[in-house]
Amino acid sequence: MTSSPSSPPEPSAPPPDVHPPVRRLKARHRHEAHRTATPLELFFDLCFVVAIAQAGVQLVHSVAGGHAGEGVLNYAMVFFAIWWAWMNFAWFASAYDNDDVLYRVVTLVQIAGVLVLAAGISRAFEDQDWLAVIIGYAIMRVAMSAQWLRAARSAGGAERAMALRYAGGVLLCQVGWLGLLFVPDGGRGWLFLVMVVLELCVPAFAERAHPSAWHPHHISERYGLLTIIVLGETIAAATVAVKSGIEENDALGEVLPIAAGGLLIVFAAWWIYFVVPVHSHLRSNRQSFLWGYGHYLVFASAAAIGAGLEVAVEQAVGKAHVSTLAASFAVTLPTAVFLLTVWALHARHFKVGVAEQLVLPTAALLVLACTFLGGEAVLVAGIVLALAVSAGVALTARRTDRERRRTAAPAA
Repeated sequence: MTSSPSSPPEPSAPPPDVHPPVRRLKARHRHEAHRTATPLELFFDLCFVVAIAQAGVQLVHSVAGGHAGEGVLNYAMVFFAIWWAWMNFAWFASAYDNDDVLYRVVTLVQIAGVLVLAAGISRAFEDQDWLAVIIGYAIMRVAMSAQWLRAARSAGGAERAMALRYAGGVLLCQVGWLGLLFVPDGGRGWLFLVMVVLELCVPAFAERAHPSAWHPHHISERYGLLTIIVLGETIAAATVAVKSGIEENDALGEVLPIAAGGLLIVFAAWWIYFVVPVHSHLRSNRQSFLWGYGHYLVFASAAAIGAGLEVAVEQAVGKAHVSTLAASFAVTLPTAVFLLTVWALHARHFKVGVAEQLVLPTAALLVLACTFLGGEAVLVAGIVLALAVSAGVALTARRTDRERRRTAAPAA
């Protein structure tokens, strides 16, 4: 019996997912399966939160030093620059991310821009010197315009026109932002408002004939991830403040109620935001634009809760030059704004019946009323939010139980 000759070895197949380092930046499919955030997007978010944390620190200094009005205005301006650059990248990446070398490099340039912006936040608050903030913003926006030009090069027809409108709109707005360096202090706020309106109009102008191919599930995940990171930064800032109050001032009794109430507020904020699957609501540009723009208040208020907790701790240990009422308001106001904004953006679309709809607005009003409870304001506000979450869970469970029984009932 002769043995058969051994067959020649098969040529090894090329490893999967091998792509050239630079390739065309083409639109992805809007209903692509298993679309999730990439490591680069997560890194992008973490670096942007560095700037958010710096804005929060300066807000604490302004409010605790008795300059709340000026501090809130500066915070709103800086936070818009951070949020708008993040938001533009998030929606562009949802539609066009091809993860090649050039895409990564331009994204890293945007990250460098936000770090430059973060480095200039303290001077913007303290000396009204906005040079570093505007330079950092310009770096991010020029890089974003370059991404759109690259997308336009790979597209044609209406999609190409959309990409070019985005690129041109971004650059034209950037010229306007540079004007903040030259207008007097009294006119800076008005120019800021004009530029905000123009920036918000760019997506509507660019996509009027051809919408970008953003992915609903991916977008909702991106916003959710940044919400988690901002709430985590809030807990970190409040923890540092409590630690300082205990170690430097031996004020455990004064800061413990603030720490407990703050923890309840942040836990409830997380629960309330993620209780509904919001991606199913994002079906059109009109819905998505309103939802995405409204998150300016969600992110800004979530970060401001941490700043407010720091102010409350500093006031409790005698380091802040504000009253107990003002310190409590620094926590309750952003908490109420967070509750109302989350309800308006997506929670109300999933609530059934008057009772379910009223839980969050009622909780927001009760939290504001807690402002007048003195040193116990933060603790009671946290308890109110815990009860609101419990009420929402109970009402939803009762409704689903009724629906299940109705479905299971035999047909007559």
